[in-house]
Amino acid sequence: MSRYIAIDLGAESGRVILGTLQGGKLRLKELHRFANAPIRIGGTLRWDVVQLWAEIQIGLHTASNAGDIAAIACDSWGVDYVLLKGNQPLLAPPYAYRDERTFASFDKVLKKVSHKELFAQTGIGSYPINTLYQLCDDVQHRSKLLRKADRILLIADYINWMLTGKSRAETTLASTSQCWNTRKRKWAWPLLKKLHIPKHLFPKTIEPGTVIGGLLPQVGANTGLVGTKVVATCSHDTAAAVAAIPARGKNWAYLSSGTWSLLGVELPGPLINEEVRAANFTNEAGFAGTTRLLKCLIGLWILQECRREWSKAEGDYSRIVKLASAAKPLRSLIHTGDIRFAKMGNMTSKVQSYCRETNQPVPQTHGAIARCIFESLALSYRVELDGLQSLIGRKISTLHVVGGGCQNTLLNQMTADALNRTVIAGPVEATAAGNILVQAVATGELSGFAAMRSVMRRSFTLKSFNPRTSKKSIESWREALDRFQDLPVVAAASSTSIQRSREAKT
Repeated sequence: MSRYIAIDLGAESGRVILGTLQGGKLRLKELHRFANAPIRIGGTLRWDVVQLWAEIQIGLHTASNAGDIAAIACDSWGVDYVLLKGNQPLLAPPYAYRDERTFASFDKVLKKVSHKELFAQTGIGSYPINTLYQLCDDVQHRSKLLRKADRILLIADYINWMLTGKSRAETTLASTSQCWNTRKRKWAWPLLKKLHIPKHLFPKTIEPGTVIGGLLPQVGANTGLVGTKVVATCSHDTAAAVAAIPARGKNWAYLSSGTWSLLGVELPGPLINEEVRAANFTNEAGFAGTTRLLKCLIGLWILQECRREWSKAEGDYSRIVKLASAAKPLRSLIHTGDIRFAKMGNMTSKVQSYCRETNQPVPQTHGAIARCIFESLALSYRVELDGLQSLIGRKISTLHVVGGGCQNTLLNQMTADALNRTVIAGPVEATAAGNILVQAVATGELSGFAAMRSVMRRSFTLKSFNPRTSKKSIESWREALDRFQDLPVVAAASSTSIQRSREAKT
Protein backbone atom coordinates (compact mmCIF):
# COMPACT_ATOMS: atom_id res chain seq x y z
CA MET A 1 0.00 0.00 0.00
CA SER A 2 1.40 3.38 -1.02
CA ARG A 3 0.34 6.74 0.34
CA TYR A 4 0.53 10.04 -1.54
CA ILE A 5 -0.45 13.60 -0.65
CA ALA A 6 -2.19 15.97 -3.07
CA ILE A 7 -2.20 19.68 -2.32
CA ASP A 8 -5.10 20.95 -4.43
CA LEU A 9 -5.52 24.72 -4.61
CA GLY A 10 -8.61 26.21 -6.22
CA ALA A 11 -9.89 29.74 -6.56
CA GLU A 12 -12.52 29.14 -3.85
CA SER A 13 -10.85 26.64 -1.54
CA GLY A 14 -7.78 24.54 -0.96
CA ARG A 15 -7.39 21.00 0.29
CA VAL A 16 -4.77 18.55 1.43
CA ILE A 17 -5.82 15.03 0.39
CA LEU A 18 -4.41 11.63 1.25
CA GLY A 19 -4.41 9.13 -1.62
CA THR A 20 -3.94 5.44 -0.91
CA LEU A 21 -3.13 3.11 -3.82
CA GLN A 22 -3.67 -0.57 -3.13
CA GLY A 23 -4.76 -3.51 -5.26
CA GLY A 24 -5.16 -1.36 -8.34
CA LYS A 25 -7.63 0.99 -6.65
CA LEU A 26 -7.26 4.56 -5.42
CA ARG A 27 -8.90 5.80 -2.26
CA LEU A 28 -8.98 9.47 -1.33
CA LYS A 29 -9.40 11.08 2.09
CA GLU A 30 -9.62 14.80 2.70
CA LEU A 31 -7.34 15.73 5.58
CA HIS A 32 -7.71 19.49 5.63
CA ARG A 33 -9.90 21.98 3.77
CA PHE A 34 -9.53 25.74 3.92
CA ALA A 35 -11.04 28.79 2.29
CA ASN A 36 -9.24 30.65 -0.45
CA ALA A 37 -10.50 33.92 -1.83
CA PRO A 38 -8.81 37.04 -3.16
CA ILE A 39 -8.53 39.93 -0.73
CA ARG A 40 -8.72 43.66 -1.44
CA ILE A 41 -5.56 45.61 -0.67
CA GLY A 42 -5.22 49.25 -1.68
CA GLY A 43 -7.95 48.96 -4.27
CA THR A 44 -6.39 45.84 -5.84
CA LEU A 45 -7.36 42.18 -5.72
CA ARG A 46 -4.62 39.89 -4.32
CA TRP A 47 -4.06 36.32 -3.13
CA ASP A 48 -3.02 35.69 0.46
CA VAL A 49 -0.36 33.08 -0.34
CA VAL A 50 1.15 33.38 3.16
CA GLN A 51 -2.12 32.14 4.64
CA LEU A 52 -2.32 29.43 1.99
CA TRP A 53 1.13 28.21 3.01
CA ALA A 54 0.11 28.16 6.67
CA GLU A 55 -2.97 26.08 5.86
CA ILE A 56 -0.96 23.69 3.68
CA GLN A 57 1.44 23.02 6.54
CA ILE A 58 -1.49 22.20 8.84
CA GLY A 59 -2.67 19.64 6.29
CA LEU A 60 0.79 18.15 5.86
CA HIS A 61 1.20 17.82 9.63
CA THR A 62 -2.08 15.88 9.73
CA ALA A 63 -0.79 13.70 6.89
CA SER A 64 2.31 12.78 8.87
CA ASN A 65 0.07 10.76 11.21
CA ALA A 66 -1.13 8.52 8.37
CA GLY A 67 2.14 6.60 8.03
CA ASP A 68 4.92 6.72 5.46
CA ILE A 69 4.18 9.13 2.61
CA ALA A 70 5.75 8.24 -0.75
CA ALA A 71 5.42 11.70 -2.31
CA ILE A 72 3.72 15.10 -2.24
CA ALA A 73 2.56 17.20 -5.19
CA CYS A 74 0.70 20.47 -5.63
CA ASP A 75 -1.75 21.57 -8.31
CA SER A 76 -3.41 24.97 -8.62
CA TRP A 77 -5.32 27.28 -10.88
CA GLY A 78 -3.28 28.85 -13.67
CA VAL A 79 -2.06 32.29 -14.81
CA ASP A 80 -1.39 34.00 -11.44
CA TYR A 81 2.18 34.27 -10.18
CA VAL A 82 4.45 35.34 -7.33
CA LEU A 83 7.46 37.64 -7.83
CA LEU A 84 10.53 36.42 -5.95
CA LYS A 85 14.09 37.47 -5.22
CA GLY A 86 16.65 35.11 -3.68
CA ASN A 87 15.24 33.28 -0.69
CA GLN A 88 12.63 35.92 0.13
CA PRO A 89 9.16 34.32 0.25
CA LEU A 90 7.59 37.04 -1.93
CA LEU A 91 8.19 40.64 -3.01
CA ALA A 92 4.51 41.61 -2.98
CA PRO A 93 1.16 39.86 -2.54
CA PRO A 94 0.36 38.36 -5.97
CA TYR A 95 -2.46 39.83 -8.01
CA ALA A 96 -5.61 37.80 -8.63
CA TYR A 97 -6.64 37.34 -12.24
CA ARG A 98 -9.97 39.09 -11.64
CA ASP A 99 -8.25 42.36 -10.80
CA GLU A 100 -9.38 45.10 -13.19
CA ARG A 101 -5.82 45.68 -14.46
CA THR A 102 -6.03 42.65 -16.75
CA PHE A 103 -8.67 44.10 -19.08
CA ALA A 104 -6.87 47.38 -19.75
CA SER A 105 -3.55 45.60 -20.24
CA PHE A 106 -5.11 43.18 -22.72
CA ASP A 107 -6.28 45.99 -24.99
CA LYS A 108 -2.88 47.71 -24.83
CA VAL A 109 -1.04 44.53 -25.83
CA LEU A 110 -3.32 44.03 -28.81
CA LYS A 111 -2.25 47.42 -30.13
CA LYS A 112 1.32 46.09 -30.27
CA VAL A 113 0.76 42.44 -31.21
CA SER A 114 -2.15 41.03 -33.21
CA HIS A 115 -4.25 38.05 -32.18
CA LYS A 116 -2.74 36.13 -35.09
CA GLU A 117 0.83 36.74 -33.97
CA LEU A 118 0.02 35.91 -30.36
CA PHE A 119 -1.55 32.62 -31.40
CA ALA A 120 1.22 31.77 -33.86
CA GLN A 121 3.88 32.22 -31.18
CA THR A 122 2.05 30.50 -28.33
CA GLY A 123 -0.83 28.38 -29.61
CA ILE A 124 -2.81 29.86 -26.72
CA GLY A 125 -6.17 31.60 -26.95
CA SER A 126 -6.21 35.23 -25.90
CA TYR A 127 -7.90 35.75 -22.55
CA PRO A 128 -7.43 38.95 -20.53
CA ILE A 129 -6.58 36.96 -17.40
CA ASN A 130 -3.48 35.34 -18.91
CA THR A 131 -0.09 35.82 -17.27
CA LEU A 132 1.23 37.59 -20.36
CA TYR A 133 -1.10 40.58 -19.92
CA GLN A 134 -0.52 40.73 -16.19
CA LEU A 135 3.24 40.90 -16.77
CA CYS A 136 2.77 43.62 -19.38
CA ASP A 137 0.89 45.61 -16.77
CA ASP A 138 3.84 45.08 -14.39
CA VAL A 139 6.22 46.33 -17.09
CA GLN A 140 4.22 49.53 -17.42
CA HIS A 141 3.17 50.23 -13.82
CA ARG A 142 5.54 48.29 -11.54
CA SER A 143 8.81 48.36 -13.43
CA LYS A 144 10.91 48.95 -10.30
CA LEU A 145 9.39 45.94 -8.56
CA LEU A 146 9.85 43.84 -11.69
CA ARG A 147 13.52 44.81 -11.89
CA LYS A 148 14.03 43.70 -8.29
CA ALA A 149 12.59 40.25 -8.98
CA ASP A 150 14.86 37.47 -10.18
CA ARG A 151 12.04 35.06 -11.12
CA ILE A 152 8.33 34.47 -11.24
CA LEU A 153 6.62 31.29 -10.13
CA LEU A 154 3.02 30.37 -10.84
CA ILE A 155 1.08 29.31 -7.77
CA ALA A 156 1.70 25.54 -7.65
CA ASP A 157 5.33 26.09 -8.70
CA TYR A 158 5.61 28.58 -5.85
CA ILE A 159 4.33 26.02 -3.33
CA ASN A 160 6.83 23.50 -4.71
CA TRP A 161 9.58 26.07 -4.09
CA MET A 162 8.35 26.60 -0.54
CA LEU A 163 8.51 22.82 -0.05
CA THR A 164 11.90 22.16 -1.66
CA GLY A 165 13.74 25.45 -2.21
CA LYS A 166 13.95 24.64 -5.96
CA SER A 167 12.48 26.97 -8.57
CA ARG A 168 10.98 25.07 -11.50
CA ALA A 169 8.18 25.74 -13.97
CA GLU A 170 6.03 22.70 -14.69
CA THR A 171 4.87 22.64 -18.31
CA THR A 172 1.09 22.14 -17.90
CA LEU A 173 1.01 25.18 -15.63
CA ALA A 174 3.42 27.22 -17.75
CA SER A 175 1.24 26.58 -20.80
CA THR A 176 -1.64 28.53 -19.23
CA SER A 177 0.44 31.71 -19.17
CA GLN A 178 0.55 32.60 -22.89
CA CYS A 179 4.26 33.14 -22.29
CA TRP A 180 4.87 29.57 -23.47
CA ASN A 181 5.21 28.22 -27.01
CA THR A 182 3.13 25.06 -26.91
CA ARG A 183 4.47 23.79 -30.23
CA LYS A 184 8.15 24.15 -29.29
CA ARG A 185 7.47 23.37 -25.61
CA LYS A 186 9.59 26.25 -24.34
CA TRP A 187 9.13 29.87 -23.31
CA ALA A 188 8.01 32.14 -26.16
CA TRP A 189 11.21 34.20 -26.13
CA PRO A 190 10.59 36.36 -29.26
CA LEU A 191 7.17 37.42 -27.98
CA LEU A 192 8.46 38.17 -24.48
CA LYS A 193 11.29 40.26 -25.93
CA LYS A 194 8.88 42.24 -28.12
CA LEU A 195 6.76 43.09 -25.07
CA HIS A 196 9.84 44.00 -22.96
CA ILE A 197 9.20 41.26 -20.41
CA PRO A 198 12.57 40.37 -18.83
CA LYS A 199 13.90 36.98 -19.91
CA HIS A 200 15.57 36.25 -16.57
CA LEU A 201 12.20 35.98 -14.81
CA PHE A 202 11.38 32.60 -16.34
CA PRO A 203 12.71 29.50 -14.56
CA LYS A 204 13.79 26.17 -15.98
CA THR A 205 10.85 24.04 -17.13
CA ILE A 206 10.14 20.42 -16.22
CA GLU A 207 7.59 17.86 -17.40
CA PRO A 208 4.81 16.49 -15.19
CA GLY A 209 5.97 13.40 -13.38
CA THR A 210 9.40 14.85 -12.53
CA VAL A 211 10.73 14.38 -9.01
CA ILE A 212 11.82 17.86 -7.87
CA GLY A 213 13.57 16.82 -4.66
CA GLY A 214 13.12 16.31 -0.93
CA LEU A 215 11.44 18.56 1.61
CA LEU A 216 13.46 21.39 3.10
CA PRO A 217 14.62 20.50 6.64
CA GLN A 218 12.50 23.22 8.23
CA VAL A 219 9.40 22.02 6.36
CA GLY A 220 10.04 18.48 7.55
CA ALA A 221 10.44 19.71 11.11
CA ASN A 222 7.21 21.76 10.94
CA THR A 223 5.12 18.99 9.40
CA GLY A 224 6.64 15.80 10.78
CA LEU A 225 7.28 14.48 7.28
CA VAL A 226 10.78 13.10 6.81
CA GLY A 227 12.30 11.70 3.62
CA THR A 228 9.23 12.48 1.50
CA LYS A 229 9.75 13.34 -2.17
CA VAL A 230 8.12 16.32 -3.85
CA VAL A 231 6.90 15.62 -7.37
CA ALA A 232 5.84 18.01 -10.11
CA THR A 233 2.47 16.52 -10.97
CA CYS A 234 0.27 18.05 -13.66
CA SER A 235 0.50 21.28 -11.70
CA HIS A 236 -2.41 22.92 -13.51
CA ASP A 237 -5.57 21.62 -11.87
CA THR A 238 -7.39 21.06 -15.16
CA ALA A 239 -4.45 19.12 -16.59
CA ALA A 240 -4.50 16.89 -13.51
CA ALA A 241 -8.25 16.33 -13.86
CA VAL A 242 -8.01 15.50 -17.57
CA ALA A 243 -5.18 13.03 -16.90
CA ALA A 244 -7.55 11.16 -14.57
CA ILE A 245 -10.65 11.04 -16.79
CA PRO A 246 -11.73 7.36 -16.97
CA ALA A 247 -12.45 7.51 -20.70
CA ARG A 248 -12.14 4.91 -23.43
CA GLY A 249 -11.51 5.41 -27.14
CA LYS A 250 -11.27 8.80 -28.84
CA ASN A 251 -14.80 10.11 -29.39
CA TRP A 252 -15.08 11.95 -26.09
CA ALA A 253 -14.62 15.45 -24.79
CA TYR A 254 -14.26 16.70 -21.25
CA LEU A 255 -15.78 19.45 -19.19
CA SER A 256 -14.02 20.49 -16.01
CA SER A 257 -16.96 22.08 -14.25
CA GLY A 258 -16.41 24.53 -11.44
CA THR A 259 -15.84 28.27 -11.14
CA TRP A 260 -14.72 28.04 -14.76
CA SER A 261 -16.01 25.65 -17.40
CA LEU A 262 -13.08 24.20 -19.33
CA LEU A 263 -14.35 22.33 -22.37
CA GLY A 264 -11.98 20.42 -24.61
CA VAL A 265 -10.44 17.27 -26.04
CA GLU A 266 -7.16 15.46 -25.57
CA LEU A 267 -4.91 15.41 -28.65
CA PRO A 268 -1.46 13.91 -29.35
CA GLY A 269 -0.13 17.38 -30.18
CA PRO A 270 -1.17 21.03 -30.61
CA LEU A 271 -3.65 22.05 -33.29
CA ILE A 272 -2.60 25.47 -34.52
CA ASN A 273 -4.45 26.94 -37.49
CA GLU A 274 -6.60 29.94 -38.32
CA GLU A 275 -9.85 28.14 -37.54
CA VAL A 276 -8.69 27.27 -34.04
CA ARG A 277 -7.47 30.82 -33.47
CA ALA A 278 -10.70 32.40 -34.73
CA ALA A 279 -12.71 30.17 -32.40
CA ASN A 280 -10.41 31.25 -29.52
CA PHE A 281 -9.55 27.73 -28.49
CA THR A 282 -6.28 27.19 -26.71
CA ASN A 283 -3.58 24.49 -26.80
CA GLU A 284 -2.38 23.71 -23.29
CA ALA A 285 0.11 21.02 -22.31
CA GLY A 286 -1.13 17.74 -20.88
CA PHE A 287 0.42 14.67 -19.32
CA ALA A 288 2.84 12.50 -21.32
CA GLY A 289 3.28 15.05 -24.10
CA THR A 290 -0.42 15.35 -24.94
CA THR A 291 -2.23 18.59 -25.72
CA ARG A 292 -5.45 19.81 -24.19
CA LEU A 293 -7.33 21.68 -26.93
CA LEU A 294 -9.86 23.58 -24.89
CA LYS A 295 -11.91 26.69 -24.42
CA CYS A 296 -12.12 28.56 -21.15
CA LEU A 297 -15.74 29.52 -20.47
CA ILE A 298 -17.44 31.26 -17.59
CA GLY A 299 -18.80 28.48 -15.40
CA LEU A 300 -20.55 28.23 -12.07
CA TRP A 301 -18.86 31.48 -11.04
CA ILE A 302 -22.09 33.27 -12.02
CA LEU A 303 -24.12 31.19 -9.59
CA GLN A 304 -21.40 31.39 -6.93
CA GLU A 305 -21.58 35.18 -7.05
CA CYS A 306 -25.39 35.14 -6.84
CA ARG A 307 -25.16 32.76 -3.91
CA ARG A 308 -22.89 35.18 -2.04
CA GLU A 309 -25.65 37.79 -2.26
CA TRP A 310 -28.45 35.51 -1.09
CA SER A 311 -29.22 34.68 2.51
CA LYS A 312 -27.47 31.73 4.11
CA ALA A 313 -30.64 29.63 3.99
CA GLU A 314 -31.31 30.45 0.35
CA GLY A 315 -27.62 30.06 -0.56
CA ASP A 316 -27.37 26.32 0.13
CA TYR A 317 -26.45 24.62 -3.16
CA SER A 318 -28.85 21.69 -2.73
CA ARG A 319 -31.72 24.10 -2.04
CA ILE A 320 -30.77 26.24 -5.04
CA VAL A 321 -30.87 23.18 -7.32
CA LYS A 322 -34.25 22.17 -5.86
CA LEU A 323 -35.67 25.65 -6.49
CA ALA A 324 -34.24 25.68 -10.03
CA SER A 325 -35.83 22.29 -10.76
CA ALA A 326 -39.23 23.72 -9.87
CA ALA A 327 -38.83 26.87 -11.98
CA LYS A 328 -40.31 27.20 -15.47
CA PRO A 329 -37.90 25.75 -18.07
CA LEU A 330 -36.15 27.64 -20.87
CA ARG A 331 -37.86 30.93 -20.12
CA SER A 332 -34.89 33.31 -19.99
CA LEU A 333 -31.27 32.95 -21.14
CA ILE A 334 -28.06 34.91 -20.75
CA HIS A 335 -24.99 34.98 -22.96
CA THR A 336 -22.35 33.90 -20.47
CA GLY A 337 -19.64 35.57 -22.57
CA ASP A 338 -20.92 39.05 -21.69
CA ILE A 339 -18.08 40.81 -19.88
CA ARG A 340 -20.29 41.81 -16.95
CA PHE A 341 -20.53 38.17 -15.85
CA ALA A 342 -16.73 37.87 -15.57
CA LYS A 343 -16.56 40.58 -12.91
CA MET A 344 -17.32 40.40 -9.21
CA GLY A 345 -20.37 41.88 -7.54
CA ASN A 346 -24.11 42.45 -8.06
CA MET A 347 -24.49 39.27 -10.08
CA THR A 348 -28.21 38.81 -9.39
CA SER A 349 -28.99 42.24 -10.83
CA LYS A 350 -26.62 41.60 -13.75
CA VAL A 351 -28.56 38.48 -14.74
CA GLN A 352 -31.83 40.39 -14.47
CA SER A 353 -30.49 43.41 -16.37
CA TYR A 354 -29.25 41.25 -19.22
CA CYS A 355 -32.67 39.61 -19.59
CA ARG A 356 -34.35 43.01 -19.46
CA GLU A 357 -32.01 44.46 -22.10
CA THR A 358 -32.69 41.53 -24.44
CA ASN A 359 -36.48 41.76 -24.03
CA GLN A 360 -36.82 38.47 -22.20
CA PRO A 361 -38.86 37.73 -19.09
CA VAL A 362 -36.86 38.91 -16.09
CA PRO A 363 -36.33 36.11 -13.56
CA GLN A 364 -37.40 37.26 -10.12
CA THR A 365 -36.96 34.30 -7.79
CA HIS A 366 -33.72 32.58 -6.84
CA GLY A 367 -34.96 29.40 -8.49
CA ALA A 368 -35.71 31.17 -11.77
CA ILE A 369 -32.33 32.94 -11.74
CA ALA A 370 -30.47 29.70 -11.04
CA ARG A 371 -32.38 27.88 -13.78
CA CYS A 372 -31.55 30.67 -16.23
CA ILE A 373 -27.85 30.27 -15.38
CA PHE A 374 -27.87 26.46 -15.64
CA GLU A 375 -29.71 26.37 -18.95
CA SER A 376 -27.49 29.10 -20.41
CA LEU A 377 -24.38 27.16 -19.40
CA ALA A 378 -25.74 23.98 -20.99
CA LEU A 379 -26.46 25.80 -24.25
CA SER A 380 -23.02 27.42 -24.27
CA TYR A 381 -21.53 23.93 -24.00
CA ARG A 382 -23.60 22.86 -27.02
CA VAL A 383 -22.38 25.73 -29.19
CA GLU A 384 -18.75 25.24 -28.23
CA LEU A 385 -18.81 21.44 -28.49
CA ASP A 386 -20.28 21.59 -31.97
CA GLY A 387 -17.54 24.03 -32.94
CA LEU A 388 -14.87 21.83 -31.36
CA GLN A 389 -16.14 18.80 -33.25
CA SER A 390 -15.73 20.73 -36.49
CA LEU A 391 -12.18 21.82 -35.59
CA ILE A 392 -10.90 18.31 -34.92
CA GLY A 393 -12.82 16.68 -37.76
CA ARG A 394 -14.34 13.83 -35.79
CA LYS A 395 -17.58 13.11 -33.99
CA ILE A 396 -17.81 13.65 -30.24
CA SER A 397 -20.43 11.32 -28.82
CA THR A 398 -19.72 11.56 -25.08
CA LEU A 399 -18.94 14.37 -22.66
CA HIS A 400 -17.11 13.50 -19.44
CA VAL A 401 -17.91 16.03 -16.70
CA VAL A 402 -15.53 16.18 -13.76
CA GLY A 403 -15.01 18.53 -10.84
CA GLY A 404 -17.45 19.98 -8.36
CA GLY A 405 -20.04 20.74 -11.03
CA CYS A 406 -20.48 17.07 -11.86
CA GLN A 407 -22.48 16.68 -8.63
CA ASN A 408 -25.24 18.90 -10.05
CA THR A 409 -27.61 16.30 -11.50
CA LEU A 410 -29.96 18.97 -12.82
CA LEU A 411 -27.21 20.68 -14.79
CA ASN A 412 -25.91 17.32 -16.02
CA GLN A 413 -29.32 16.38 -17.42
CA MET A 414 -29.74 19.83 -18.97
CA THR A 415 -26.32 19.44 -20.58
CA ALA A 416 -27.22 16.03 -22.02
CA ASP A 417 -30.48 17.46 -23.39
CA ALA A 418 -28.85 20.57 -24.83
CA LEU A 419 -25.96 18.60 -26.39
CA ASN A 420 -28.09 15.66 -27.54
CA ARG A 421 -25.17 13.55 -26.36
CA THR A 422 -24.43 11.27 -23.43
CA VAL A 423 -22.96 12.95 -20.37
CA ILE A 424 -20.87 10.87 -17.95
CA ALA A 425 -20.46 12.56 -14.57
CA GLY A 426 -17.58 11.90 -12.23
CA PRO A 427 -15.42 11.65 -10.43
CA VAL A 428 -15.79 14.79 -8.35
CA GLU A 429 -12.21 14.43 -7.17
CA ALA A 430 -10.64 14.06 -10.62
CA THR A 431 -8.06 16.78 -9.95
CA ALA A 432 -6.78 15.23 -6.72
CA ALA A 433 -6.88 11.76 -8.27
CA GLY A 434 -4.90 12.92 -11.31
CA ASN A 435 -2.42 14.70 -9.07
CA ILE A 436 -1.79 11.49 -7.11
CA LEU A 437 -1.70 9.10 -10.07
CA VAL A 438 0.96 11.22 -11.81
CA GLN A 439 2.97 10.90 -8.59
CA ALA A 440 2.52 7.13 -8.77
CA VAL A 441 3.93 7.15 -12.30
CA ALA A 442 6.86 9.32 -11.14
CA THR A 443 7.72 6.87 -8.37
CA GLY A 444 7.40 3.88 -10.71
CA GLU A 445 4.30 2.37 -9.12
CA LEU A 446 2.23 2.87 -12.28
CA SER A 447 3.46 2.51 -15.86
CA GLY A 448 1.69 5.43 -17.53
CA PHE A 449 -1.54 6.80 -18.96
CA ALA A 450 -3.31 3.50 -19.64
CA ALA A 451 -2.59 2.27 -16.12
CA MET A 452 -3.81 5.56 -14.60
CA ARG A 453 -7.16 5.45 -16.40
CA SER A 454 -7.58 1.78 -15.60
CA VAL A 455 -7.16 2.62 -11.91
CA MET A 456 -9.76 5.39 -12.25
CA ARG A 457 -12.33 3.05 -13.81
CA ARG A 458 -11.88 0.55 -10.97
CA SER A 459 -11.93 3.15 -8.24
CA PHE A 460 -14.89 5.45 -8.86
CA THR A 461 -18.59 5.08 -9.63
CA LEU A 462 -19.75 7.16 -12.59
CA LYS A 463 -23.26 8.25 -13.53
CA SER A 464 -24.54 8.52 -17.09
CA PHE A 465 -27.13 11.04 -18.32
CA ASN A 466 -28.78 10.37 -21.66
CA PRO A 467 -30.64 13.07 -23.60
CA ARG A 468 -34.40 12.88 -23.23
CA THR A 469 -35.94 11.74 -26.49
CA SER A 470 -39.50 13.01 -26.23
CA LYS A 471 -40.60 15.22 -29.10
CA LYS A 472 -41.40 18.04 -26.69
CA SER A 473 -37.96 17.98 -25.08
CA ILE A 474 -36.10 17.86 -28.40
CA GLU A 475 -38.12 20.73 -29.87
CA SER A 476 -37.83 22.86 -26.71
CA TRP A 477 -34.03 22.61 -26.63
CA ARG A 478 -33.76 23.20 -30.39
CA GLU A 479 -35.82 26.38 -30.07
CA ALA A 480 -33.77 27.46 -27.05
CA LEU A 481 -30.54 26.90 -29.00
CA ASP A 482 -31.85 29.19 -31.77
CA ARG A 483 -32.61 31.88 -29.19
CA PHE A 484 -29.28 31.44 -27.43
CA GLN A 485 -27.29 31.80 -30.65
CA ASP A 486 -29.10 35.05 -31.42
CA LEU A 487 -28.32 36.59 -28.05
CA PRO A 488 -25.92 39.54 -28.21
CA VAL A 489 -22.92 40.11 -26.02
CA VAL A 490 -24.63 43.25 -24.78
CA ALA A 491 -21.76 44.90 -22.93
CA ALA A 492 -19.00 43.43 -25.06
CA ALA A 493 -15.56 45.01 -24.89
CA SER A 494 -12.82 44.19 -27.35
CA SER A 495 -11.29 41.95 -24.70
CA THR A 496 -14.23 39.56 -24.47
CA SER A 497 -16.09 39.91 -27.71
CA ILE A 498 -17.22 36.50 -28.91
CA GLN A 499 -17.76 35.79 -32.59
CA ARG A 500 -20.40 33.13 -33.12
CA SER A 501 -21.50 31.53 -36.33
CA ARG A 502 -24.88 30.25 -37.32
CA GLU A 503 -22.98 27.30 -38.81
CA ALA A 504 -22.40 26.09 -35.25
CA LYS A 505 -25.99 24.93 -35.19
CA THR A 506 -26.91 21.42 -36.26
